[in-house]
Amino acid sequence: MTAYTLVHTVLSLIALVSGLEVLLALIQGRKAWAEATLVYLATAVATSVTGFGFPFVRILPSHIVGGLSLLLLGAAVYARYVPRPGGVWRASYAAGISGSVYLLVFVAIAQAFSKITALKALAPTLKEWPFVAAQSAVLALFAVATLLAVRSSKRAPPTAVR
Repeated sequence: MTAYTLVHTVLSLIALVSGLEVLLALIQGRKAWAEATLVYLATAVATSVTGFGFPFVRILPSHIVGGLSLLLLGAAVYARYVPRPGGVWRASYAAGISGSVYLLVFVAIAQAFSKITALKALAPTLKEWPFVAAQSAVLALFAVATLLAVRSSKRAPPTAVR
């Protein structure tokens, strides 16, 4: 593992843990610690940006995931830090956080099936049913989490920092 890959991986893991904390707070209808939110947003953006630094000759699925993640994170940052009245921005923030954390989990599962010998044996091409089942279950879980986070955001106080 190169130093660059190590930094990218560490950023990803920090983003994943802090993002799950922020998402859990959203689902519970409570305000996440400002520090956890900032750590998540900074490391998630850094993860996506550093993902584009690996050598490539054509656009890969990882680039599409990184681009989608940056769009979701941009919407979440805008909704969180630019003062805006109304519940639509709180809902946008909740959906942006949930969607961007989902993409981190999606990539973590793909990496696990690619790198862990036992999982790789189950799905060597990432098209076999164990991989599809794992990703489908996580997608369903995050669909519910997003709905709960958005619903809770309608009852929560405004999130914009002034």
